[in-house]
Amino acid sequence: MYHARFNGTHYEIGKKWGLLLKKNGKQLVDTIPFEMTKEMYEFGQQCYPVYKEFFPEIIEEINGIADGQEIDPETLYAVLFSMYSLVRVTNCSSFIIKNEHSFLLGRNSDFLTAIEKLYMNCLYTFKESDSYAFSGNTTAFVEMEDGVNQFGLAVALTSVFPDQLKPGMNVGMILRVLLEKCQTVTEALEWLKRLPRCSAGTLVMADSSGDACLVEFTNDKVAYSALDKEGFLCATNSFHLPEMVSRKITIEDDWFAEERYQTLEDYLTDHFREVGLSESKQLLAGEFGFLCQYDRKTGKDTVWSAIYDLNSKQVYRCEGNPARKTYQEDARFRIQ
Repeated sequence: MYHARFNGTHYEIGKKWGLLLKKNGKQLVDTIPFEMTKEMYEFGQQCYPVYKEFFPEIIEEINGIADGQEIDPETLYAVLFSMYSLVRVTNCSSFIIKNEHSFLLGRNSDFLTAIEKLYMNCLYTFKESDSYAFSGNTTAFVEMEDGVNQFGLAVALTSVFPDQLKPGMNVGMILRVLLEKCQTVTEALEWLKRLPRCSAGTLVMADSSGDACLVEFTNDKVAYSALDKEGFLCATNSFHLPEMVSRKITIEDDWFAEERYQTLEDYLTDHFREVGLSESKQLLAGEFGFLCQYDRKTGKDTVWSAIYDLNSKQVYRCEGNPARKTYQEDARFRIQ
């Protein structure tokens, strides 16, 4: 996993990174693990006005990357804006637990082993006063899949196979804008409801004040379950809230989504009152049921795992499958 520190305006950050990659002989377009299609380019163009209105800073960062790489930004729009919509990946598991002694958000990121050396942990600090500093983890540079910002808002996603598409923001870009623009779960929910969404997904969110919720959404509906006192919330790559069950889509290969969900649901139902950091690590490592036990020969694996401790304001990350590798505290990013 690469570790990157970004500081400056969005455009400056993008251009510096694009130039650095080019200087080291790396072209982003050569790392794309799927075929680029005309449909992706067209969808990127359709989504562009949404990002320009609701998150113009990300356009600036992407343009900076393109300038540094000396490539057409339209290619990056096509890749990034079609992620989780035309590029339909169904993976990852997440949970929140809250009890007398612990308040934790945990997540496994499951993806392709072929590009696991390209995955990144990013520390962002911006010159723009309305963008908050954050630490995030990603498989696709500017979009984020889990992270925490300077105010202690932590968010993690799972992707859900969509039953329909329309131009809008994908779940990875939505997560990033929430980290940049929101201090609390309440603010994040307000943003999510008004953002045009292109497909479907789930988010678990928690903040240092003690608020937490699970959100399941499509491009035309948002449902959520709040966690006010003790309890737990969990998500994989399907819908389980009563309002959203009718929107489930069955696919042939969902990376064992229901089996992973049942592992989380069964263990946390019985044990959430005593779960702490150690038990969370064991859960994510698959010690209480299937969660990360992929056959790497198939090209799939858990490629990182993260735990955000909202009580102690600490971040732990395992850079690889937690069944085989260990968690380390990341002390580089400080939560206020």
